Amino acid sequence: MTAETAEETQNLRELITRARVVLWDFDGPICRLFAGHKAERVARELAEWLEGRGLHGLLTETERKSLDPHIVLRAVDRRHPGSDLVAELEERLTQEEMRAAASAMPTAYADILIRTWTAVGSRLAIATNNSPQVAREYLESRGLLTCFAPHIYGRTQNLHRLKPDPHSLNRALSAMGAAPAAALMIGDSPSDFDAASEARVPFLGYARNEYKAKLLREGGAAHVVDSLEPLLMMLRG
Repeated sequence: MTAETAEETQNLRELITRARVVLWDFDGPICRLFAGHKAERVARELAEWLEGRGLHGLLTETERKSLDPHIVLRAVDRRHPGSDLVAELEERLTQEEMRAAASAMPTAYADILIRTWTAVGSRLAIATNNSPQVAREYLESRGLLTCFAPHIYGRTQNLHRLKPDPHSLNRALSAMGAAPAAALMIGDSPSDFDAASEARVPFLGYARNEYKAKLLREGGAAHVVDSLEPLLMMLRG
């Protein structure tokens, strides 16, 4: 083991053992929500639904070609904030996420890590841009809901409060009576890192591939892992 690797391992151990409250992003660290029900297809169908209502001009060409349904949703909200149109589009996205949850792929080691972290006395919460209803359904299907409930904070009608805004993290910290320094956020995107930084919560990036890791590091994340297994080993150790 090199000195650099040893230092990184020690830094990771300190992050893990210091955390009294662990805030999890949902889609990524816990599961791949759109593993079977592709996100790009959902984004395309949302754009087509808008076009079918004669609202083609609401999206730029880049937004129409987006692979991320949240980009479509937020684009419409910027132009018609708080409108019935946005509420209907958000409901359509929630329905698609519910369908996706049925074929979501659990992230390796996530289930046992969640149970172990709970067993050693840490408290867990979800801070996600997905529907909280979808997160609850998935967690219940895996027998994990009691590890988090009632602290599941997700998308609301106030779409400007989605990450990178720290709103969901701050809601969790406030409800749990936790100081930011005693918490840890686990996320897989630069927007998760930005939200954690704004909330002054230490951050650990999870990247399932090298591209995701590159985005996280370029976004400022100092600590990134490609597997949750080392976290489990540290907790058990």
